[in-house]
Amino acid sequence: MTDWKRMRFKKNKVWVSLGPDGNLDVQDGKVLIKYQLNQAHEYRINTDSLHLLEGPEQIETDVPPVDPKPPARPQQPPAKAAAGTSGEDHPADAILIHTDGASSGNPGPSGIGVHMQYGPHAKEISRFIGIATNNIAELEAIRVGLEAVKDRKKPVRIFTDSSYAFGLLTQGWKAKKNPELVAEIRALLNIFSDIRFYKVKGHAGDPGNERADQLATDAIKQNR
Repeated sequence: MTDWKRMRFKKNKVWVSLGPDGNLDVQDGKVLIKYQLNQAHEYRINTDSLHLLEGPEQIETDVPPVDPKPPARPQQPPAKAAAGTSGEDHPADAILIHTDGASSGNPGPSGIGVHMQYGPHAKEISRFIGIATNNIAELEAIRVGLEAVKDRKKPVRIFTDSSYAFGLLTQGWKAKKNPELVAEIRALLNIFSDIRFYKVKGHAGDPGNERADQLATDAIKQNR
């Protein structure tokens, strides 16, 4: 069984793996983290990216299930986001977000890229997320992009080249894999007043998509 300690990674609260001595389980300068204890995918990050939380310390222990059969998953809430159509005009005050995920191995070392545009202002996120599949990286890029929006009353337009993510978040596909991550994104979508998703073709010259792809692949290269 593994003990986990609640800490902060960037702007998110995460669970961090502890060793038998109760200290962080550091291997090669990195430690294992999870966003939720019951999620399937894990990440390894540098310890200097972690910070203590204010308030009482929280520690949890992984307890193996008694019944080897997993419990029935609750039905996923319906997707709220609408699917936009190619060529339609966007509101003048819309926040445009291009996201992409990359995985070297699938599963393998993975990174995410987010390019955000609001009028003349731009913000970019390039982040290594550890060992994951390409689908997880695509979803994680969308999650990070959504969390980076400060004013959630403004129109938001998200562009992805992932048919998997697009189907899950706009077509009501059932999340047979990665249900926790999908549920977290769907919950985030309900906070926004006006949000639409657009499916773009990858590696086809779309400037925003090309930039997001570069940010995702750079994150993997820089970690190496």
